[in-house]
Amino acid sequence: MKEYTCLKIKDWAVEDRPREKLLKKGIISLSDAEIIAILLGSGTRNESAVDLSKKVLKSASNNLNELGKLGIPDLTKLKGIGEAKAITIMAALELGRRRKVSEIINKKKITCSNDVFELFQPIIGDLPHEEFWILLLNRSNGIIEKFKISQGGVSGTVIDVKIILKSAIEKLASSIILCHNHPSGNRNPSTADDSITQKLKTGADLIDIAILDHIVVADTKYYSYADEGKL
Repeated sequence: MKEYTCLKIKDWAVEDRPREKLLKKGIISLSDAEIIAILLGSGTRNESAVDLSKKVLKSASNNLNELGKLGIPDLTKLKGIGEAKAITIMAALELGRRRKVSEIINKKKITCSNDVFELFQPIIGDLPHEEFWILLLNRSNGIIEKFKISQGGVSGTVIDVKIILKSAIEKLASSIILCHNHPSGNRNPSTADDSITQKLKTGADLIDIAILDHIVVADTKYYSYADEGKL
């Protein structure tokens, strides 16, 4: 029986090879698989880098957001993906996240709940555990700083009101926006979320600091207490 051997990238027409295609037509012309193929650099004996990249994408339901949730152990389960290739993929996805965060930070000013979501989604949207963050703002709603307050498990994390208010006072913040994630993908706040929001609002009011919003990030969607009239 004749052994099947796939067509290698070097055997493709020049204009169809990912690197050459990028140079000739620009990076926007490349598919997700072709971009990942450039990162991988090579395929296997029987798969081109593009074929291997398609397999990587398929393992994440052809969704880059889902791919961003995979760790090195997940990626290295795929034949042809060793530790070095897995690290390269993870590093590229992390750069994408940091770029999104930098764009919001450079904007400096928060104007709506979506601004907060776009800032924190790349940071906590893909996590398998809960994290609670705060965003400190000045009187013009300009960003002073963001802080991770706590990290917990799949179903919750512990929040210390004193630490949050202390951070706001030290940075002379005029207002605070609260943010945490739901790894379950359910955007609706829990009773515990409602309780800590009210507790923080009561405490902040005493020192003349406003709680402007509490955003619950659930993968690619979010819930805003302010937008829902719950503050």
